[in-house]
Amino acid sequence: MEYDNKITTYKIKEDNYKVFALLSNYLNHAPDFIKEEEISEIAQNGVSSEYAFKLLLASAFGLDIVDNMDDKELFNKYFDQMIHQLDANIYYNNPYYKNIKIPTIKIGNSELKYENYKPFEGFVCNDIFQTEEGRQIPQVGFFDTEFMFPAILENDRIWMTITPNEIETMKEAVDQAFGSVLTYGLGLGYYTYMVSEKDNVESVTVVEMNEDVIHLFKKNVLPQFRNAHKINIIQADAFEYAGQHMTQGNYDFVFTDLWHDVSDGIDMYLKMKSYEKQSPDTVFTYWIQKSILCYC
Repeated sequence: MEYDNKITTYKIKEDNYKVFALLSNYLNHAPDFIKEEEISEIAQNGVSSEYAFKLLLASAFGLDIVDNMDDKELFNKYFDQMIHQLDANIYYNNPYYKNIKIPTIKIGNSELKYENYKPFEGFVCNDIFQTEEGRQIPQVGFFDTEFMFPAILENDRIWMTITPNEIETMKEAVDQAFGSVLTYGLGLGYYTYMVSEKDNVESVTVVEMNEDVIHLFKKNVLPQFRNAHKINIIQADAFEYAGQHMTQGNYDFVFTDLWHDVSDGIDMYLKMKSYEKQSPDTVFTYWIQKSILCYC
């Protein structure tokens, strides 16, 4: 029995690795290769656009889900919970999207603008979901229409965005925030805006190192915040502030969002976690923590 469990665990780990490798190649190199006409052709057979997307993606990955039992199992165990057709209106009705308008402007190496997902372009849309048996299922979304989202580019590379992924992965940290809030990382101010709108949040202190990002935000975004009076922005290195100043702020709630994704986030996450013991009465939360913990 123990031997069988070890075999099963090993197989699940192999499946996890295979799915992550396939998805990484797809999302990094050809996230928009699935076309609307291909979806429409398959959907004529009475299946949903979401299922048609799954079939096309599986085929592109070289999976034979008809005759190969291993491939069929992989498809059934992962794809159903992994691929999601999203409703653009749900996100366009988000308070930030409705109330904050982003101009196109560039300062230094930082550029503020709208980027877009093409119809049927795949993207990460939420934290990794881990099943009871240990399967780690990435969350990939797509829209059937073009979807515009705010972004900050650094040296022409997308660095900070407000996409469905940010909205979904920050929900818990927004809902839980209270009292005096400290957040590491400014970005486009999505988290800052959402918590400043809460009646039970008295103040929001933002620690951000990038002077250009702060300037872009203060000039073009912050004036649109209804509760801008709650917000204080400090230009500083996050870890220096955590080590030298955080305990003096008597913060009730801390949210850290300093990394681009899991790959560059693990070390920073662990480093910031080490400061928690200095503030035992403070609640600490971290962006995409569920995904990071899958790798720790």
